[in-house]
Amino acid sequence: MDQNLYSFRISRWRQLLCALICVFSTAAFAAPKPSVMQVKYLSGRGNRTNVMWDFYCTGGRKSGYWTKIAVPSCWEQQGFGSYNYGRDYKTYGKNFRFADEQGIYKLKFDVPKAWADMDVYLVFEGSMTDTEVKLNGQSAGEKHQGAFYEFKYNINNKLKFGGSNLLEAKVSKMSSDASVNNAERLADYWVFGGIFRPVYLAAYPKQHISRLSVDAKANGEFRMQVYPANLKQAMQVVTQITDAKGKLVKSVTANLKAKDSVLNLTTKVDQPLLWTSETPNLYKVNVALKSGGRTVYQITEKFGFRTIEIRKGDGIYLNGVNIKMKGINRHSWWPETGRTLNDDIQLMDVKLMKEMNMNAVRMSHYPPDKKFLEVCDSLGLYVLDELAGWQKAYSTAAGKKLVKEMVLRDENHPSIIFWDNGNEGGTNKELDQYFTQYDFTKRPVIHPHHRPGNVFNGIDCNHYEDYYSTKSILADSNIYMPTEFLHAQDDGGGATALADFWDLHWKSKRSGGGFIWALVDEGIVRTDRNNIIDVNGVNAPDGVLGPHREKEGSFYAMREIYSPVHITMKDLPAGFNGSIPVENRFHFTDLNKCSFKWELIDYRKPNDADAGHIVKKNGTLKAPSIAPLASGDLQITLPADWKSYDALALSAYDPFQNLLYRWVWKNTNERLLNNIMTFAGKNTVQVTETDSTLQTKAGTISMTFSKKNGQIVAMTGNTGDNLSFTGGPMLVSGNATFKDIRHRTEADGELVEVSYTGDLKYARWKMFNSGWVSLDYEYSLPQGDYQYAGITFNYPENFVLGAKWLGRGPYRVWKNRLQGVVDDVWDNAYNNTQTGSAPWIFPEFKGYFANITWMELNTVEGKFVVAAKEPELYVRLFEFYGLSGIKPFPGLPGGNLSFLDAIPPEGTKLGLKIDPVTPKLGPTSELNHLGRTTKRTLYFYFGLLERAGKNQQNFTRPVKDELF
Repeated sequence: MDQNLYSFRISRWRQLLCALICVFSTAAFAAPKPSVMQVKYLSGRGNRTNVMWDFYCTGGRKSGYWTKIAVPSCWEQQGFGSYNYGRDYKTYGKNFRFADEQGIYKLKFDVPKAWADMDVYLVFEGSMTDTEVKLNGQSAGEKHQGAFYEFKYNINNKLKFGGSNLLEAKVSKMSSDASVNNAERLADYWVFGGIFRPVYLAAYPKQHISRLSVDAKANGEFRMQVYPANLKQAMQVVTQITDAKGKLVKSVTANLKAKDSVLNLTTKVDQPLLWTSETPNLYKVNVALKSGGRTVYQITEKFGFRTIEIRKGDGIYLNGVNIKMKGINRHSWWPETGRTLNDDIQLMDVKLMKEMNMNAVRMSHYPPDKKFLEVCDSLGLYVLDELAGWQKAYSTAAGKKLVKEMVLRDENHPSIIFWDNGNEGGTNKELDQYFTQYDFTKRPVIHPHHRPGNVFNGIDCNHYEDYYSTKSILADSNIYMPTEFLHAQDDGGGATALADFWDLHWKSKRSGGGFIWALVDEGIVRTDRNNIIDVNGVNAPDGVLGPHREKEGSFYAMREIYSPVHITMKDLPAGFNGSIPVENRFHFTDLNKCSFKWELIDYRKPNDADAGHIVKKNGTLKAPSIAPLASGDLQITLPADWKSYDALALSAYDPFQNLLYRWVWKNTNERLLNNIMTFAGKNTVQVTETDSTLQTKAGTISMTFSKKNGQIVAMTGNTGDNLSFTGGPMLVSGNATFKDIRHRTEADGELVEVSYTGDLKYARWKMFNSGWVSLDYEYSLPQGDYQYAGITFNYPENFVLGAKWLGRGPYRVWKNRLQGVVDDVWDNAYNNTQTGSAPWIFPEFKGYFANITWMELNTVEGKFVVAAKEPELYVRLFEFYGLSGIKPFPGLPGGNLSFLDAIPPEGTKLGLKIDPVTPKLGPTSELNHLGRTTKRTLYFYFGLLERAGKNQQNFTRPVKDELF
């Protein structure tokens, strides 16, 4: 044979052999067809990962031409269209100013060729409001009406697999269905347009499981419905239940026939770890659809074992335990992007609620993003999932489709314990049956309402009752769980009067707790107004958090009021031996699962560079076994010298090491004053008189009094510069008529005594050689009710740079919101924040501040310090308000720098901001019932306190001996 021919044949045989090997290898090792859902996002997944689509807006800004828009988004926040607040009908006299505003979207996208033999769905997680969709020129299905619900289309027969496809969507801001507009758009919140949640393709193997419905009870009973799709032959269903560590706890196998539409599966898990807000134990169920041993499809769901019961006339029970909702209402919100959020925002909001020691959240007034519910499952919050319907309801035709979409998306979340059918009149009772029809677990349905007489399923949810009507309702035979109470507009509501309200609810067996309105101020960054943050007047600033989650004073007050480690000890008692009474307000957790840390601390001084305190000694204590809802004592083993420190602090941590609350008990004011009064000089006090004035002077510090009214008319500090501290003392309540002014020399200084007729008896000013000035005063008010009591002065607010103080803080207080502030040295820079409007700078500088030992004001004229001999002094800083309105409420004392023994309560929105009505919020919301004589001593140092040095001397004796 010719050598070349032989070589050629050998080469061909080798090529053929290689080809055969490749074929068999490919057959042996080719990737199996996917057995899980495949996802291709056509949009971003949140407000930080947007995808640009072609866009045409029909009205308002940037309208009438094709451009680009980020998806998902609210188109107003991308500079398109016009802004609407749902209550525009109040302002503009008609319901919808921009009813014809539409957005037209286009996107070209590719679909993998491998998907040609799969079931492909186009999924919209949320689009506002009417949405019409086309694929490659063909309608994808019927127009979707309803803004907050996930909807999808099967688009198999409209796609070009392996090629380019065109998606078109026309979104109408307002619906052509009047009932949808009434339910969603005619509301007390911002109304947006656009595809505001993600859009994606979901591809399934032809034979797959479309969904699972899980019902897992606290006794371990597990029921599940498996919904197969497109089965062509009998198949096996293998179910595996695993715990949080991945350990298999149960395996069940069942068979499906080709024509089966649903498989009902039942089993039982022995002694499962139960899901509660305190113990959010999650399990997974993995369901595999198998044919001939091959997995055709598999799906996994998380779930929790728990049992919800409404025991009519008794209470709400979870896993056999009576529980109460410490809840709040939450909008899906971010200032820059409206209702388009991201996973970090979902997590942040849940963590903030847990930080407030809350255990529940109401989805007002529409279903949230899926991720939010997942976080509620994993961190532990009870959820009320709500069908929209602000104060008007969906029609039955429109609403039953939306109920189905909401329930089928959300039914497996253990966090969801109730379905809300609308809000405050937005309830179509014909829709109740559809919740039950679609929810395999048959969760209870409730009717949130703002009028009495709307009890449903044994629960009265009536909104905004006052303290006394709440007390009456709780004595009724129904369970009472207000789904809105204590409206938090401006600085009112929220935690205002909450301590009284919560005491009522906690002690009533038939209380289901309640939900405060609301979590955040809905301030939107207006792209049409140079990016200002707009809260639409008083309509939207309803939160205990600012738009970017700035923490307002009520945030911390709620944290204390709702703390499951409940401590009410106000001061360290005489003979304190380390024992602290405590109540366990957990529903499921023994206190021995918590941990506790104590600290002995010394406070920073006025002339220290820093605020705060120094921890001198610390330790832990063994948590006692105190059962849920029981009381006992914590025992701290303190060192023998514990009284030589400024304060004792105690911190409580939950079983996950999250701080529940930190309590601080100060040592006596006498000790704390001695700490600062050693910082001063020593000079001879001089007195100068004219016909109209009397002046005392120690070094460069001087005070000049008017002989006409006894008030301060001029002052210099220790730098020799003027200080504009004038005009007092004046009573803030009661009457005082100037009588005379006299002075006398004493061994350690000069005394100026001003006497009065009326309720103010005297004011005795003494300037010491050290430069310190004391003010002794006495007043006696007639028996009666007063907003405030004490004395006041004047200082120009615009001269103030900041304040540093030892007392409770850093937030201001009201008579009925004293919680959430602890004793420390705080340092606030001046700001003019009025709660509920931009800029949101917290803590607010101005307000009433509690339990002041000393306060140093930093001004453009220098510094000056005031200190209190007696405890429980309130300092009022300048001009501020609580609630806006025709007249801001409550009113303020005269002057603008006040030293008070009583401060006013705050009101709340919805007609309770008028003074005669505020007392209906409870005992602490009543005016101050006074009729007693009050004596108090204040100390002033007008200048910068410095440590003793070459030219200064310490006091040689304790302050209590020298000055007291």
